Formats: sequence, structure tokens, C-alpha cells
Amino acid sequence: MHFDHFNLIARWYDRLIRPEEDGRLAALLAAEPGQVVLDVGGGTGRYARSLAENGTRVIVCDASPGMARQAQAKGLSAVLCDVTRLPFADGSADRVLVVDAFHHFVAPSPELAQPAAAHELLRALALRGRMVIEEPDVTHRSVKLIAWMERLLLMGSRFLTPRQLAALFQAAGARRVDVHLDGVNAQLVIEKRV
Repeated sequence: MHFDHFNLIARWYDRLIRPEEDGRLAALLAAEPGQVVLDVGGGTGRYARSLAENGTRVIVCDASPGMARQAQAKGLSAVLCDVTRLPFADGSADRVLVVDAFHHFVAPSPELAQPAAAHELLRALALRGRMVIEEPDVTHRSVKLIAWMERLLLMGSRFLTPRQLAALFQAAGARRVDVHLDGVNAQLVIEKRV
């Protein structure tokens, strides 16, 4: 049986984990007012809130009931769902954002879930849409420590290197994957094959 660590900490998550505030992810995402943005693995909506304030129609998608409830308490649209079976039509999202969550897409196994998640995220993305994935760069020493701690907590996480993540999305049908490195995190900007 899988233990939902995020359900346990949902009420305190925003106090424990702060979003970046330099606007880097928002600039990479380049979402415009009125566009539909899926914040997949978006938890409490820590990034969705600022996107919604800028006029986008953000939907937080998370597998943890506690995290989704916290997002809804902020007035955000939130759905409880599995990233391998998103409840959205093909091409329905102008933008897709996944921040610090892809390594948690591991059920029933990382080998099955992560490729399925890449396919599903691309399926939901519109033809001229954009997806931004930010993940800790596991080639960095401090991230290796985080990966080790998550292993100790039995979170089941599987971190991929930036190169592995890019290859995974290319195999899933991405037309273009640009990788940006900031020392600790990697940001992938992904375009769907037309």
C-alpha cells in the first residue's frame, strides 16, 4: 500500500516549501491571459496562484487529496487525478507546468509511470502549446542528498538527470526540448510535435 506523504503535510506545505519569486518559471511558461494552464503535480497551488492572478485559467492537478484541498481553499480550480490518466481532452491545455513533481510520478513503478506521464502530458498539450518541467538536477551534490533523504522516507521517488528527462520527452513525441540549468534545478521547455 502506498503512503501519501503529501496528504500528511498538506496543511503546512506552503510554510515549508516556498516558490521561487524571481519570475523565471513564469517567463519560460509565457502564459497569456485567458489561456488554459495545467499545473500538474501542482499541490497547494503555490505557482498556480500567481498565474491565475495574471489572468490565465489555471487548473491544479494533483494525486493527493490534502494538497488539492489546500489549492481549492485558495480559490483555485483543482482536480484529483493520476498523471498517467489526466481527465482532459487531447490538446486542451495551452500550457502545462510541472514543478518539482516529476520524480514523484512513480506508481505503479517509475519505469512505467514516468514514460506514461510524459506521453499523457504531451497528449493534453495543445499543438502550439508549451510545457515547462522544473526538476532538481540530480547530478548536483545537494540534490543527491535530497534524493537520498526521500529514499529514507520511503517516498519512492526516482530522479532523472536533465539528459534523461529530455530523452524521455523526445521519445514521447516532443518536437523540441530545451534544457536550462541553474546549478541546482533543470528547467525543460518542451514543444509538442505538430
